[in-house]
Amino acid sequence: MPAPVQHFDVAVVGGGPVGMLLACELGLHGVRTVVVERSPSTVDQPKAGTLHARTVQSLVRRGLLRPEGRPVSPFHFAGLPGLTIAAPSVEGAPVVGRAQSDLERAFEHRARRLGAHVLRGHSLRDVRQERDRVLADVDGPDGPLSLSAVYLVGADGARSTVRERAGFDSETCPPTVAALLGQVRLTDPMGTPPGWHLTPRGWTVINVNPWGYSRVITFDFSGPHADRHAPLHLDELRATASRIAGHDIPMTDAVFLSRFSDFARLARDYRRGRVLLAGDAAHVHFPVGGQGLNLGLQDAFNLGWKLALTVRGRAGDGLLDTYHDERRPAGRRVVDNTRAQLALMRPGAELDPLRELFAELLGLDQVRAHLGDMISAQETAYPAPPGGSPWEGRFLPNLPLERADGPGTAGAGDLAGLLVPGRPVLLVLGGRGAYGADAAPYADVVDTVHARTPVPELPWDAVLLRPDGYVAWASDAAEGLAGALRRWFGEPAALRSPDGPAGSPAPAGSPAPAGSPAPAGSPAPAGAGER
Repeated sequence: MPAPVQHFDVAVVGGGPVGMLLACELGLHGVRTVVVERSPSTVDQPKAGTLHARTVQSLVRRGLLRPEGRPVSPFHFAGLPGLTIAAPSVEGAPVVGRAQSDLERAFEHRARRLGAHVLRGHSLRDVRQERDRVLADVDGPDGPLSLSAVYLVGADGARSTVRERAGFDSETCPPTVAALLGQVRLTDPMGTPPGWHLTPRGWTVINVNPWGYSRVITFDFSGPHADRHAPLHLDELRATASRIAGHDIPMTDAVFLSRFSDFARLARDYRRGRVLLAGDAAHVHFPVGGQGLNLGLQDAFNLGWKLALTVRGRAGDGLLDTYHDERRPAGRRVVDNTRAQLALMRPGAELDPLRELFAELLGLDQVRAHLGDMISAQETAYPAPPGGSPWEGRFLPNLPLERADGPGTAGAGDLAGLLVPGRPVLLVLGGRGAYGADAAPYADVVDTVHARTPVPELPWDAVLLRPDGYVAWASDAAEGLAGALRRWFGEPAALRSPDGPAGSPAPAGSPAPAGSPAPAGSPAPAGAGER
């Protein structure tokens, strides 16, 4: 007898940091979410550990990090020193070290607390779209399960089952580099070249720890792995690192060994009907600059609120499609800049003049700012409508706020604190009556906050903020607030039919319409509205 179907608003396949963060974002809106994760528990592995500025700023806006540290951090470009990454002083450090496994645990804890149902030790076998739902066949330790969801998100990594089963097409670049990674003990740490080290035979990147385990990475440019999935043994890592360095690098006691390459993939579409991709399921690239984890987390910040409002029937026409429109160019930017860095890293005397030129360019403030903003995603901006404010589509730096008089006002604090609940915010810094009538019908979706700021000469007196910190509308736009609210969040609640469609139409060529009736999620969090 087949197992009964379990129903959810959203199914997230993949419980790494991207999938767990997405579950958190959905949970803030009361969306019934299930996370399907193959691993029985979080695995501690030497994976990504760099959080770049835009991700740091986004996590601060959810109360998951504190804005601490100096606003400038040294970094590198293609292994060349001299790059610095800077952030506005109100945002704290532009680079924060945090192990991927620690993030996954923190996000899972919050997701569970917000009501997510997490199925660890379960793997997706198949996924099928129907007119008004997605069906997922899942294998677990107690046998097969059948899940149903209004939408399904594949956050299941580079070898995504969701991407394959749902028929997503991709652009790919074949591998050319054989890279090795190991977490080992160096028996001669003082004789090991630390950091990024180029030789005529390739690169070693070694985080030397004289008292414990060191991370050893090698890049061999002579060609890709003969078998990318063949087991890696300590002897091979030792021999490769020693050959590239040009002298013996003794090591022992490997606790983690892995192969990887410069293979790149970018999904042509991030959405097909009711199935979407996020993180490595949508994009894979050479891991230089620590950008991959950050790119995926920004996918989750962008998608979460859009998907939640779509499920709740409170999204404007086409809102969910803006996920692809906004995030695929960001994915393309990272794939392209990592390929450019890889080209600069190829060993050989013929490239030495180019590396010397780049080292010289990194001494220029404008070049450092351009490359630093690119690596840290602080350059990311989304399309604005014709006649929109110059601020629309851009990330708004943190603003200090002061209490305004009367009800519906902000306490002392800052803009980042207003976004902790994960809801859109209309921040009014001017007259109290100018925007209230337009905003009142959207109180179930948008929090209206009246405050003052000591920052002088802002070009607007009201700004509509998306939950991901980007500006949706500002009062210096040609479009009025009422039009912007309708564009982002549809008709006011009082004018919407209770039987009207939830979500937005499926893109052309999608196998199932995404604008069919969908069960609404839980009501808006208590305290929503004007404050």
